[in-house]
Amino acid sequence: MIGLTNYAGVMESLMNSAEEKQPSSPLTNSWAKKQESSKSQKPNGVGGFVLVHAGAGYHSESKAKEYKHVCKRACQRAVDQLKAGALAVEAVAAALVELEDSPFTNAGMGSNLNLSGEIECDASIMDGKSLHFGAVGALSGIRNPVMVANRLLSEAQKGKLSAGRIPPCFLVGRGAHDWAVSHGIPPCPSDKMFSLSAYKRNKRKMELAEKMDTGHNQTKKRRQSSENVSDMLSVKILTVVSIFFLSCENGSGCLDTVGAVVVDLEGNVAAAVSSGGLAMKHPGRVGQAAHYGCGCWAENACNMNSYSTAVSTSGCGEHLIRTMLARECSAAMQSEDAHQALLEAMQNKFISSPFLASEDRVLGGVIVLRCCRCVEAQPSQNFQGILVEFLWSHTTESMCVGYMSAQDSKAKTHISRLPPGTVPGQSLAIEGGVCRLMGVVE
Repeated sequence: MIGLTNYAGVMESLMNSAEEKQPSSPLTNSWAKKQESSKSQKPNGVGGFVLVHAGAGYHSESKAKEYKHVCKRACQRAVDQLKAGALAVEAVAAALVELEDSPFTNAGMGSNLNLSGEIECDASIMDGKSLHFGAVGALSGIRNPVMVANRLLSEAQKGKLSAGRIPPCFLVGRGAHDWAVSHGIPPCPSDKMFSLSAYKRNKRKMELAEKMDTGHNQTKKRRQSSENVSDMLSVKILTVVSIFFLSCENGSGCLDTVGAVVVDLEGNVAAAVSSGGLAMKHPGRVGQAAHYGCGCWAENACNMNSYSTAVSTSGCGEHLIRTMLARECSAAMQSEDAHQALLEAMQNKFISSPFLASEDRVLGGVIVLRCCRCVEAQPSQNFQGILVEFLWSHTTESMCVGYMSAQDSKAKTHISRLPPGTVPGQSLAIEGGVCRLMGVVE
């Protein structure tokens, strides 16, 4: 558990969050009791909180400064929107645009290339207030895929199309590109969005792995009785394949998917995710970043749920799709102990999931926030605010995160790493904190 400094004097480590929920002052979780009154009594002022990630994978120490810097910029972009009065869904989209514009992330401008040397991006966004969702898959020629996903979401909120047609929430390929351009989102030439030298390096590594695989099969046929030789070659193949998948454009590790979760001062939550996909993927492959319930999830509190929750995932798309990890983690956050709930979800619903029983290593990560309204009576005025618990967890070697509230002068960043001696894909790390966003009810 990392040490976290105070947000307006009301932040502490998650291990003490139970005490935060039951202080000596009359602070109560009043979503159910105060829901109707809060609609007419909104807090005076602006605020909110954002948590972002720059991918779960491997982050080298030599590039740590760049990863942290892009997370800081993304947090600041979201907070600027919140301070201007934007809702959570607008702020989370702004954070994703900043992450997509960085050459150090596997999204938007820094996306991996597929086998054909082309960029095909996935992205999605979900609004916890309306529960609307927008997504694009295998999208080429657009600088910021999340803008298309967000436009799909906002267009769907307008209602049915002509002749009673249901508006789309998920578009792929050329159809997604044409729809984006027709709705005023400018195209971007693909040659401005990738590094040709990086593609050639990855192509050479994959061809080397394939040659070793072919050599192994031929040797195995000639020496079927020699198990030792076969085993040695298998180890070599696995080593080369691992080197390929752990390498990327900047030589620092293959990062998959960026994302963010936001809560505004009205208690609305939103989540978004964007990815360039696996390096050298098959053309047309769509990862978890575009799939409903897999890449992101956001849901405001209601009569059925005491907490508002928002989740964004990262990692091996196929693993995240088969476990629907975003929605699973969101559901788990309704438990009393958020830290324990996320720990159990990552262990039981992901690492040990029966849907991934054939996998040797299960690779992924999540950022999560949950919140509830709270009211604190003072002699002169009432303070209404939001108690926010935020966490991140990953089974990959590392995960870079950043977080910031509207009261902060700058964002805080952290590269979380698995404990020494643990095996990626079989172990997990989990960290986080809590904060309270306060406003005066007039």
